[in-house]
Amino acid sequence: MNRHLWIAGILWVVFTALALAGAALMNPFPTVGAEEAEFSDHAFRLMTYMGAPVFGFVMAALLYSVLRFRSGGPGEDGPPIRGVGAVPRVWLLTTTTLAVVVMIYPGLTGLAELRSDRTHDLEVDVTGFRWAWVVQYPEGFASQELVLPVDQRVKFNVTAPAGDVLHSFWVPAFRLKIDAVPGQITNLYITPNELGDGATDAAYRVQCAELCGLYHARMQMPVRVVTAEEYQAWVAEKAGK
Repeated sequence: MNRHLWIAGILWVVFTALALAGAALMNPFPTVGAEEAEFSDHAFRLMTYMGAPVFGFVMAALLYSVLRFRSGGPGEDGPPIRGVGAVPRVWLLTTTTLAVVVMIYPGLTGLAELRSDRTHDLEVDVTGFRWAWVVQYPEGFASQELVLPVDQRVKFNVTAPAGDVLHSFWVPAFRLKIDAVPGQITNLYITPNELGDGATDAAYRVQCAELCGLYHARMQMPVRVVTAEEYQAWVAEKAGK
């Protein structure tokens, strides 16, 4: 029994190390374009690192069981197992602890942090409908291009027309998304902190993230994050038309 545990333990360490190395070396995230995106990526990395030992344990137990205890003949009933040993108890306690920790941080603490600041420098209204987006700016004009000034906190009032279907407002570079509910207004706060242009980076686009029908995949709108001076010039041009 001890020999089995030693071999499984070594495999556990190997698989955990491989999982941690993969998490450290790979960057699966799109362009980071907002303060909120940095927080979101940190949360994903943290959960990946915390989940690596769990992944390693499952893979080690699975691989060793398949290779070492493979049946070579007709199946026979094994001896009855009564009670619960130390390993299941430790496993249950460890995974439960990890789940509770993740729920608290970055779960509850992250939501509280993201919702704590309701101040904003710019407020725009976004309407999603089958199958396009329209942005209404405070200067009184509408646009099918989302242009935002860098380093300014933006409040998005997101909705869909009554009688339409559910959509979801999402810019990959910003990470966070929120539903566009027909007949209701939902709010999202984003602080773009990097210049970007949807013409050269696909992460800068508004993409519907809720299956909404035939042309769901094409329900996109280009996004540009520009300097304050460029934004003011763009607003003046649009408002003057």
